[in-house]
Amino acid sequence: MTQSDWGEWLPRAVESADPETVAIWYLGCNGFILKGSSGTTISIDPYLGTGDPPRTVRMVPIPFDPTDVTEMDAVFATHEHTDHTHGPSQGPILENTGADFYAPDDSLSVVFDDEAWLDEYGVEEAQFHEVGEGDTVEVGEFTVTVEFSHDPDSTHPVSYVFEHESGTFFHGGDTKPHDDFAELGERYDIDLGVLAFGAIGNIDDTQTGEPVRTRWYSTENEAVKSASDLQFDRFLPSHWDMWKGMTADPKTLHHHARSYEYPRNLEVVEIGDRVEL
Repeated sequence: MTQSDWGEWLPRAVESADPETVAIWYLGCNGFILKGSSGTTISIDPYLGTGDPPRTVRMVPIPFDPTDVTEMDAVFATHEHTDHTHGPSQGPILENTGADFYAPDDSLSVVFDDEAWLDEYGVEEAQFHEVGEGDTVEVGEFTVTVEFSHDPDSTHPVSYVFEHESGTFFHGGDTKPHDDFAELGERYDIDLGVLAFGAIGNIDDTQTGEPVRTRWYSTENEAVKSASDLQFDRFLPSHWDMWKGMTADPKTLHHHARSYEYPRNLEVVEIGDRVEL
C-alpha cells in the first residue's frame, strides 16, 4: 500500500474543479491528471510508489493515496516500467472508480502476468484495453490518438495525443528525440506538450549493487530538440524531480530553448501544480 504525504486534498481539488478548458495537474515523476470542461477525468502514468531503495529512491512526496480517488474515467500507461504501470498505484483507482485502463501490450503483460491485477484488485478484464500506434479512442470529451515513442530502455513505449475542443495535449512518456517527430509536429497543433527530462547520474546496479553512471531521460539539448520538432507552443518538462541521483533543474531549459522558434514557452511546474490548456 502507498500512503500519501499530503492527505486527500489533491483528489478533492480535482473533483471540485470546474475548468473552462482543460485543467492539468502534475503528479511528479511522469504522472498527470486531466479534467475537461464537461467533467471527463483522465490520468496518465500516475505513480504513487516509493521506488526500490536503495537503487531508486523517491525524491518527491506521494501526492495522494489511490484509494482516495473516487472519480476517474480512464487511466493511460505509456509503457511497462514500474513508475508508469504499477498495480499498487493504479489498481485501487480502477477498483474504486470503474475506470478503463489503456496501455500497450507489454504494459498489459505487467497487469495480467507479472502483477496479477485481476487477483489483487476488484477489477474486471473488460476494463483493460490494448492500444497501439495509430489507434484512436474516445473518452468523454477527449479524442486520444496513440503515437510512437522512442525510448530504447522500454520494450514497447507509446505516446498519447489528447485532443479537446479547447486544445491539444501531448504526453511523450519517456521518449528521446526521433527524426519522425518533425512529421508529428506538422500533423498536430500541440498547445501543451510533456517530455521526460533528467540528469545523468549514478544508480545502483541491480546485480552488483555498485553505482553505475546511468541516463534514463533526455538531456537538456535532447528535450528541447524534441519539443522543437514537435512544435510545442508550451513545453512542460517532467520526471526531473523523481529519483535520487537523477534529479535536474528544469530552469536550465530556458537557455537551451531561447534560440528555437518552438517551444514558444517553457512551463515549469512542481508536483501538485495545476495548469490550464
